[in-house]
Amino acid sequence: MAPVSRLRPVTPLGILAQRLDDVADRLDGVDAGLAAELQALRDLAVGFEPYLEEHTSPESPALARLAERTRSAAWTGSLEAEMLSGHVEGRFLSFLLGMTRARRVLEIGMFTGYSALAMAEALPADGEVVACELDADVAAFAQECFAESSAGARIDVRVGPAGETLTALAAEGQVFDVVFIDADKAGYGDYLATLLDGHLLAPGGLVAVDNTLMQGQPWTGAATPNGEAVAAFNAAVTADPRVEQVLVPLRDGITLIRRTDT
Repeated sequence: MAPVSRLRPVTPLGILAQRLDDVADRLDGVDAGLAAELQALRDLAVGFEPYLEEHTSPESPALARLAERTRSAAWTGSLEAEMLSGHVEGRFLSFLLGMTRARRVLEIGMFTGYSALAMAEALPADGEVVACELDADVAAFAQECFAESSAGARIDVRVGPAGETLTALAAEGQVFDVVFIDADKAGYGDYLATLLDGHLLAPGGLVAVDNTLMQGQPWTGAATPNGEAVAAFNAAVTADPRVEQVLVPLRDGITLIRRTDT
């Protein structure tokens, strides 16, 4: 597989840092004071995410290997290594599970399994992550990585369209303490509706939704179909009287949602 030399930035801050870095490289002939100010802004933005990485508890060896395999793989089509949730987000999710004392977790959209394994590592021995993934080849890639970790045995991978999997899980009577949504953005609204209207989410359960900043598109107007879908989802959640939510500016945004009307 061909190695990936440099991942493109996919978070609002990462994109800002790259653009400021590009501007800083074109400052010849600019007023010295303005140049110094732009370089200081560049340094502030460029150093932010590496500083978070440095001062977040390290990832496990199994997660580090999974991340390296993902970054080194030659992805095609709509799949790309940048879809990896990564170290800081993985730690954030595992921290949430510890605080909520979750035992059963549902992940909608697994990719190569970094977040699934990070959450499985945080669960007690009898805990379980049920991870939904549409692409069978990607699911097989993830399961190869899970086999290298004892926590991998806590992950139940379900391959197929997420909507069908959620229907099957509901029919099985499965209930989850925490749900992490990181799948097709156009489906976010339906997935959340299924969780809130059905019986998959335990009373007091928590839903975490990834990419709700979508590279800054919802507020800059540089929208793609994904950006438009996320903007619509964010607006719907904000207007929903049944829930309370907080949009956490971690990486590409994670919105935490819980019901307040039960």
